[in-house]
Amino acid sequence: MPGAEQANSPVKFSHGVSWGEAFRVWLRVAALSFGGPAGQIAVMHRILVEEKRWISESRFLHALNYCMLLPGPEAQQLATYVGWLMHRTAGGLLAGGLFILPGVVSIMALSYIYAGYGEIGFVAALFFGLKAAVLAIVIEAVVRVGKRALKNNVMRALAGAAFVGIFFFAVPFPLIVLGAALIGFIGGRAGWQSFRIGGGHGGSGKETALVDSLLGDDVPEHVKPSARRALGVAAVWLTLWLAPVIALLLMLGSDNVFSHIAVFFSKMAMVTFGGAYAVLAYVAQQAVENYHWLRPSEMLDGLGMAETTPGPLIMVLQFVGFMATFREAGTLPPMLAATLGGLLATWVTFAPCFLWIFLGAPFIEKLRGNQALSAALSAITAAVVGVILNLAIWFAIHTVFRETRPIRANGFSFDTPVFASVDPWALALAVAAAVAIFRFKVGMLPVLAVSALCGAVLYLLGIR
Repeated sequence: MPGAEQANSPVKFSHGVSWGEAFRVWLRVAALSFGGPAGQIAVMHRILVEEKRWISESRFLHALNYCMLLPGPEAQQLATYVGWLMHRTAGGLLAGGLFILPGVVSIMALSYIYAGYGEIGFVAALFFGLKAAVLAIVIEAVVRVGKRALKNNVMRALAGAAFVGIFFFAVPFPLIVLGAALIGFIGGRAGWQSFRIGGGHGGSGKETALVDSLLGDDVPEHVKPSARRALGVAAVWLTLWLAPVIALLLMLGSDNVFSHIAVFFSKMAMVTFGGAYAVLAYVAQQAVENYHWLRPSEMLDGLGMAETTPGPLIMVLQFVGFMATFREAGTLPPMLAATLGGLLATWVTFAPCFLWIFLGAPFIEKLRGNQALSAALSAITAAVVGVILNLAIWFAIHTVFRETRPIRANGFSFDTPVFASVDPWALALAVAAAVAIFRFKVGMLPVLAVSALCGAVLYLLGIR
């Protein structure tokens, strides 16, 4: 594999970090990768920069800025990037692969339980509690991202326009991303101050960079861009990513559920700017309303699984692929079809992430400090706030209300809740979770655990 030369030979890296130590460190990062991208990035910073001092703070933030310019889960890509920086392509595969492995195993196990027992009392009650907590977490994400991104009226206007576009007019999420990027790029090139906000998730809160790192400020040979290497990397990873997609289309046809999963999630892999919450609004609506793979409540259940397991939140797509093929198994046993569907969704979601890093990182380094690109990223982040708000409202409607009524007028349509169908227990749990998060600053995992326990108690009391 291009870039992986000498990966299996006893290479002595100048930084002195052995493969065994790298494996142990990345396994530890993977096991602690709860809490969404902000929490995952914080864990990596604490371990890689502060504790192990593999790389300096400035280098860590430099890598994070690279990943913010790419589609896909930035925390997983950051792990891949640092692994590649330290131990070449094989190191990137080790870091990025281990980062998602616990989530793959956990979501698959929970999907088996859900498909087999999800409609049976006690398990359904657990997920009922989880859904209410997830609603509060999504609302908190709107507030958190909004505080960081909406620093002026121009950014607020972009967020408002994105919300109106996706909520009322069903404008596709990729068009919203591209439109925001174009506006930001033009504003950055024109030198408009409103777009000079900067992207990224912020630093660690420390003003002083750690320069005493094992890697130092040297530029390793494998980091330097090369057209020959780039062509080799592109050939290998495009084949790994797209060959299964093309094979499924040729063997099963374009109307088969496996083909739909391969094509749909491959498209998502190319436009998932702005983090998982943003793209999930689009995925949820497509999976529920267009493909009819699952019901709205089941999408919330899947998000609850992803919130409570290690790994990127985008791992919920594995659950979507699992349930889609479980219900459209054809001649295969349902559980076998579901397993293959879940793994297919995971593959076409994450294979491009490795491509973006291994192909683009050497060249993206040259773009550091480019004002136009920074402005485009700021505009995308602002638009993402509007998209997440749409997701929060969509989740709220399908969590708190038992019934919705479609409204169609003037060329657009959206669901409105039937207010007589309010579920008081769902509302109470959602409010309690919001109070715990906003007022008492309780962490995500305790809120989810207590909410699930409350759902179980309601079941045992015969209320649910």
